[in-house]
Amino acid sequence: MLRRAAAAAAALLALVPGTPARGDEIRDRTAPVMESLNVPRAWELSKGSGVTVAVLDSGVDPDQADLTGSVVTGPDYTEGANPPGVAPSRLHGTNMASIIAGHGHGPAGQDGVMGVAPQARLLALRVIVENDEPGFGHFVDNERFEGTIARGIRYAVDNGADVINLSLGRSAATKDERAAIAYALSKNVVVVAAAGNAGATEKARRSGHAPFSYPASFPGVISVAAVDEKGAHAGFSNRNSAVVLSAPGVRIIGAGPGEQYWIGDGTSPATAFVSGVAALIRSRHPGLAPALVTQAIVTSTRHRPAGGYDLGVGFGTIDAHAAVAESDRIAAARVTGLGLPAAGRFGVGEPGPIRVVHRDGRLILTSASACALAIAALVLGLALAVRRRSESDAEPRPS
Repeated sequence: MLRRAAAAAAALLALVPGTPARGDEIRDRTAPVMESLNVPRAWELSKGSGVTVAVLDSGVDPDQADLTGSVVTGPDYTEGANPPGVAPSRLHGTNMASIIAGHGHGPAGQDGVMGVAPQARLLALRVIVENDEPGFGHFVDNERFEGTIARGIRYAVDNGADVINLSLGRSAATKDERAAIAYALSKNVVVVAAAGNAGATEKARRSGHAPFSYPASFPGVISVAAVDEKGAHAGFSNRNSAVVLSAPGVRIIGAGPGEQYWIGDGTSPATAFVSGVAALIRSRHPGLAPALVTQAIVTSTRHRPAGGYDLGVGFGTIDAHAAVAESDRIAAARVTGLGLPAAGRFGVGEPGPIRVVHRDGRLILTSASACALAIAALVLGLALAVRRRSESDAEPRPS
């Protein structure tokens, strides 16, 4: 039996010293990372009004001071996992929600966590159980809870989500999750997911390539890696060709249930930052296609690696203001039915709204070589299919 949805609370390492901390302390301590992402400048263009971000996680505390009035709570797909009378922890999910859309509290909202898109609405769906909850083992091993993430994605799409945040992942793909992601993209929903935290494992160090994480590695998903305070690849963050871009993921502060604030590392908070920026774009340009939202974010990154792409940081680190400004350029471009610039909109040599990018031109093979490799891969894949189906490392966990 495949192991299922574990939680990513392990990404949150410790309480901020002295918690419950004063809200003004929290604002001061979170300001540097927001400034490094150019978020205050982005607020001149958008604050996420009118957008719904679905947070598929361990649950969100709607009464947390920095989130009050912003959270709609949807189904709990883990109901029955914990023993009767045991309330969900909701730590990891609340933390992610605050990074995405915290609005602060106190006089003029100057205390507590201010998220990237403070005017966005949040749809909270509990699809995983945190690994310190008493029902974690039951949740992981019981077939009743298989497919919680896929069901949550479909519910979010059908109930108005513009962006879906998945600060979680597992090492094996499932058919239901793949289909749910495809459904979300077909309904014009932007999907952002964590690249995973297996980058520091012995296997990853030996190979230089961490395992793929799902749903992040499905086509069309914005897979987010983590960088440290200096913008360098965080050692724990997965390195693989599914990584699209990166965001801060080291010593990130977010709100927890009640009056507590937590600090931790992981691709989980990095993913939340990117979902917040996607919300800013969708607020300014409602209905902008997921591929174009991704393009706006990718083509405007900072700290782009040599050669333009790197397995650890993708196309670079997100820049909120530049991403929203780039979305303005894309949205303003009129395109013909062939996907080409309308006459007179772009001059000779001037790029149109759609750009074709590749990760590393040096790695592009000739068509003959590519065909040969594809055939060999197909044969090898068939030979290993039965063996892989027997693996038991497919549990979803917070990243």
